[in-house]
Amino acid sequence: MKKFLAVLLILTATIFTGCGGEKEASAPKKTDGVFFVGIDDEFAPMTFRDEKGTIVGFDIDLAKEAAKRMGVTFNFRPIDWNGKESAITSGSVDMIWSACDIIDEYKEYMIFSKPYMDNRQIVLLRVDDESKINSESDFAGKIVGTQSGSNSETYIKESEDLKKTFKDFKTYRSVKDAFIALNGGEIDLLVVDEIAALYELKKSADTFKIVDVTVGPVTKFGIGFRKNDTELRDRVQKVFDSMVEDGTVKKIYEKWFHAT
Repeated sequence: MKKFLAVLLILTATIFTGCGGEKEASAPKKTDGVFFVGIDDEFAPMTFRDEKGTIVGFDIDLAKEAAKRMGVTFNFRPIDWNGKESAITSGSVDMIWSACDIIDEYKEYMIFSKPYMDNRQIVLLRVDDESKINSESDFAGKIVGTQSGSNSETYIKESEDLKKTFKDFKTYRSVKDAFIALNGGEIDLLVVDEIAALYELKKSADTFKIVDVTVGPVTKFGIGFRKNDTELRDRVQKVFDSMVEDGTVKKIYEKWFHAT
């Protein structure tokens, strides 16, 4: 838990010094002052739906405040997370603001804002699983799962020697589906963003437990834009910086992380 808090607290240090709804469809008709924001609507507490089906979350609150200061409208558009490239390059969405890791793979088709939060991948087990997981080497012989299109999927696929030790490797459309698979015994362990794991644990402490093992490199979240759309990126960055300076980002952060 202490390590998780350190990961979140980097938010203050980093940005102060610098940075089931409808899924992806055809590109929407553009309207002046209206931008479409691609999100994963099953990734609590960053971008998800509450009990009433309303899209909420830390990133949602940040984006809404940014839109207000820009004098524009942000329409949140749920996408298949494994289809981020198609969504942004086709014009289906104008940006992706949904706990998006700034990694080389995504830089091939997106430009990013300054980073605003650190992120790491950890391990989730069923609460009754007595497996000793102290490092990635302990994944040997296990059925390992993660979200399709996630940073952890990229890392594992690129780590061929590690992947070869698994009994099997399975990916799921959403983190929510991966949690269901783990609970049902379809996989032995889940590699998942720490933020999502801890939020799920608040509801499912009698079902899952966290193993404090970092899988792959620690990354950073950023807002992604089309490669040539530096104008929109710079507009968003300017208002985001103002939100940092006047303490708004800190207040939103405390709402979602400190007060729970």
